[in-house]
Amino acid sequence: MAEGRSGDDIVSEYLDQNPHLVQWVESLRGVQETNKQWHARREFILRNMEKFPTIQQGFPSPGLDRLLSLSMCWANHIFLGCRYPQPVMNKIKEMGDGVVVNDAPVRKSRDEIMGKGKRTAGGDGDACSKPTKAGPNESRSGNPFKQGPPPQAPAKHQPFFNRLYKAVAWKLVSAGGIGPNLDHFEILRACTESLKETLSCVFVPLKDIPDLPAARTQKEGQVCELRCQTVYLGTGYGRDEAAARSMASKEALKVFQGRKVMVKICRRRFNGRDVEDLVLLDDQPRNPGFPPAISYPFQTEQEGEGPS
Repeated sequence: MAEGRSGDDIVSEYLDQNPHLVQWVESLRGVQETNKQWHARREFILRNMEKFPTIQQGFPSPGLDRLLSLSMCWANHIFLGCRYPQPVMNKIKEMGDGVVVNDAPVRKSRDEIMGKGKRTAGGDGDACSKPTKAGPNESRSGNPFKQGPPPQAPAKHQPFFNRLYKAVAWKLVSAGGIGPNLDHFEILRACTESLKETLSCVFVPLKDIPDLPAARTQKEGQVCELRCQTVYLGTGYGRDEAAARSMASKEALKVFQGRKVMVKICRRRFNGRDVEDLVLLDDQPRNPGFPPAISYPFQTEQEGEGPS
């Protein structure tokens, strides 16, 4: 395919020259993909078809299965922040070279989030609090963080989450309420993207978080943390990334079942330290305990290496 122009222009010209591919390539679109996600993944597929010479239009093949799997890994990484084994990450990075996604979410790697070589996530049970005073470049605990979210952050984010609350409420009504067959992540994703925002999904293997609550002592599986506009929505645990993401979305949707939602600054644990985080809450009285944070968007640099 030609280089040097926008992806949509390149794809349109290529399909104009190869009209027999139009219907076939559209049949590869996932039912839950937005136009933005599909246009990017479609370009990824078309750019890399020649690397799989066994692919024939309209016929299943191992080559097609492999290309589609890699295209989904690439799209999940770009739009949802999913991480895969390093050989897969290297492969999809190479294959995605030249595909430009405008306004793609900016994400950090697991090592950047957790602190390379350091695995000291804390437990839960931290309460909401008002911001406390700190030095110009320190948090309460003396770590090299910013002062956390600024005091005006809840008020800044509240209008968006008021709109998201209404969008989720209508979506749940149209879906017949929260039932056993509800796709929690799809509900939350669709409502968020209808307001021109995206969800941030951060995944960490359970084995990399040794200080989880006692009920989560198994070593296999994944932890998913959901955020939107840097505001924490929920954490989920599952056997794989999809299951963890579904559970995190289910936890997040519970907040939207109250009479309103509120953005507050709350205390959480991150890398074994107390930090102030933006959290979305409902209006129900409850013990304000949270799982340990596995991402922290208000951080300027990682804490130095020390005893783990």
